[in-house]
Amino acid sequence: MMVDGDILPEPALFISNRAMLDARAPVEFAKGAFPSAVNLPLMNDSDREQVGLCYKQHGQEAAIALGHRLVSGSVKEARIQAWADFARANPGGCLYCFRGGLRSKITQQWLKSEAGITYPRVAGGYKAMRGLLIDSVTQAVAQGGFVVIGGMTGSGKTDVLAQLDNGLDLEGYANHRGSSFGKHATGQPSPIDFEHRLAIDLLQKQARGHSWFALEDESRLIGRCALPLALYQGMQGFAMVWLEDSLEGRVERILRDYVSGLSAEYLVLDAEGGFTRYRDHLLQALGNLLKRLGDERYRRLLKLMQAALDQQASHGEVDLHRAWIEGLLREYYDPIYAYQREAKGSRLLFAGDQAAVVDFLRQYQGQRTH
Repeated sequence: MMVDGDILPEPALFISNRAMLDARAPVEFAKGAFPSAVNLPLMNDSDREQVGLCYKQHGQEAAIALGHRLVSGSVKEARIQAWADFARANPGGCLYCFRGGLRSKITQQWLKSEAGITYPRVAGGYKAMRGLLIDSVTQAVAQGGFVVIGGMTGSGKTDVLAQLDNGLDLEGYANHRGSSFGKHATGQPSPIDFEHRLAIDLLQKQARGHSWFALEDESRLIGRCALPLALYQGMQGFAMVWLEDSLEGRVERILRDYVSGLSAEYLVLDAEGGFTRYRDHLLQALGNLLKRLGDERYRRLLKLMQAALDQQASHGEVDLHRAWIEGLLREYYDPIYAYQREAKGSRLLFAGDQAAVVDFLRQYQGQRTH
């Protein structure tokens, strides 16, 4: 919706993945942005710092004058050219700055006066759009339309979510599997970007007609990304299903994801040094559990892991990894999850293997939407 030439911050901006020109400084963009946004700043980080200092010391008029001196001549021409190229490539897009203030107004005005392009600006800017996304998650939690998928480590909860049209993959948004071993070879998004990914996927699924959502049982932190507090608190009371699998099946799944898959991730990024980084990753992850495992168990599992890594390095085989994986499941993770299932038993709607849980949730979706 347009008001006085400005676009209101509405869910439709994200549901349609509308292209966005972010006129904030790079340091602001790095802290948090939107998936469809491209950073083409009016001022770079140094410019912004100088103008901000001038504003504090001499006021708005002096700060504006300094900004025009810093962004002038060939610098101004280059930035207008970049905006014009973006606008022509994305005629249905929009632009914004932090609060929808002076920076986005200047960007919009220069696009019009220098390039002849009329381009809409988002009222309230980044701050208003981020507020909309956070509110969308809070509102969904208040409506209570969630089912949590629980299960032992390695039971395939993420695999279940991938088969559901209304699944919210929290670990996917965070690019982290949620355990001590959960890091990927590629880094995590900023905590703010994680929140945005979650909220946008939620809005898009709501727009496709979904009124409830399945998600995996998680702790508050997934690596460095924190679940929105309202969602985390809601998850303590949402209905649950429990995914069951044999110990052998869980070992094989962990071997696939945390050994074969993870080593391949590292090697794709760095053919020469990738295996060393992968090896360090596993050793560090086990080391993080030293206090909880105790010295004897840790050293025993460490010996098994080192032997498995040596075999993988020399022969490309992963068979020996099953020993430490099974030991870690039996002696550490399984007792924790068994206690959690007991504590959450009153919330369980259903328990079964992967096919049964997927079938139940699909039927449950039908019951809720008709």
